[in-house]
Amino acid sequence: MKVILFAAILPYLSTSFTAPSGAFVTLRTGVSQRAETSSAQRSSLVMQALEDGTNVDGIGTNGTADKKKVIVLGGDGFCGWPTSLHLSDQGHDVVVVDNLSRRNIDTELGCSSLTPIQSPEVRIQAWKEVSGKEMKFVNLDVAKEYDLLVQLIKDEKPDSIVHFAEQRAAPYSMKNSKTKRYTIDNNVSGSNNLCCAVLDADVDAHIVHLGTMGVYGYGTSGGEIPEGYIDVTLPGGREANILHPAYPGSVYHATKCLDALIWQFYQKNDALRVTDLHQGIVWGTNTPQTIKDERLINRFDYDGDYGTVLNRFLMQGAMGVPLTVYGTGGQTRAFIHITDTARCIEIAISNPPEAGERVEIFNQVAETRRVRDVAGLVSEQTGVEVNMLPNPRQEAAENELDVSNRKFCNLGLEPITLDEGLFDEVTEVVKKYKHRCDPTKILPASFWNKKRAEECASLEETKVEIKAD
Repeated sequence: MKVILFAAILPYLSTSFTAPSGAFVTLRTGVSQRAETSSAQRSSLVMQALEDGTNVDGIGTNGTADKKKVIVLGGDGFCGWPTSLHLSDQGHDVVVVDNLSRRNIDTELGCSSLTPIQSPEVRIQAWKEVSGKEMKFVNLDVAKEYDLLVQLIKDEKPDSIVHFAEQRAAPYSMKNSKTKRYTIDNNVSGSNNLCCAVLDADVDAHIVHLGTMGVYGYGTSGGEIPEGYIDVTLPGGREANILHPAYPGSVYHATKCLDALIWQFYQKNDALRVTDLHQGIVWGTNTPQTIKDERLINRFDYDGDYGTVLNRFLMQGAMGVPLTVYGTGGQTRAFIHITDTARCIEIAISNPPEAGERVEIFNQVAETRRVRDVAGLVSEQTGVEVNMLPNPRQEAAENELDVSNRKFCNLGLEPITLDEGLFDEVTEVVKKYKHRCDPTKILPASFWNKKRAEECASLEETKVEIKAD
């Protein structure tokens, strides 16, 4: 696919690129995974190594399964905690860093995780008891406590730093001027601080950043969304491969677009080694590690600001609440299970770019589905009706989404899909903790602009009732 773009912005973005080769993987809905069959045995070997926790050298282009010292920034969060456990379980030496801001936002919003999450100290101790492995917890604000961040990197000398330490909810980022400013200040400053800290600490650490598919926009590429870089034709017929143009749909997504430019600059200027993972919507709750002890359970957000769409549907279905579909439900989105998030992070840290190589970008997704189709799956399983609500977001009512995820599949990932029966696991978690749900938090409470707020004004009169057992 080639796109003609104006030349003014291209010199900064233009870069060379060699496409990867890999194993053939069966095509899944809306996700392109075409590749060669020459590396099928390698992919099988890598997958087995990831499952067994064994060392296999030669993963991917520069990969290694050697055990590493890993700092996980934002390691107390929805994605960060299960990833920390997975990496520790695989034998990596993990330092969990978090300022507990997400827990503070629970207090601000008056809505806690549906699951009763324990303090970081209790979580760390529980993991030691069930696994025999130790992790360290450090309470540190990446965006504000720069000197402490530098010293931590100097002291720990990590091989990799996984960066989850960002405000992650699009609705919360659009709630009001305060949350918009906080999201920009926290996310962009944190990413810039991380790059500066790695340089000031003089440690050759590989940064692995959790980005979002939302940096691409939805349906703006005119076809398949490639992994980070896109072929274009410049005026005069010149061909180039550039960073995919950004098209954010919220302040949160805008910060991820700004992050992408920060990584590009520090790679070009200082040869930092960076991998940026553009992830789809995460669903699920437990992983093979969090399920070992109730004190390890992951958080489950169900509210209108932080609840991801499929988890919200599964929660609503289990409680007998009509599923809250925004607009027509024609929005097509990419999805990934929380277990695959953790597995993808390990694949990324095992396959760092060499010094001087451009930022590596993966699309971290399993499949794409329309929101109304996902609601239909949950409705069919639970018998709960679908309720079409005014859309609080400023977005296209309908869009297509075709995404390439060849790189992870070539490195052995066999993604968990929505068809594989894990709905039941989430439903059981919801039923166990349904007494913790506040039904007044289920409906959307953040609106993209005044027009959206006016069109959603009728929701204030809507009362959500949980079905009695």
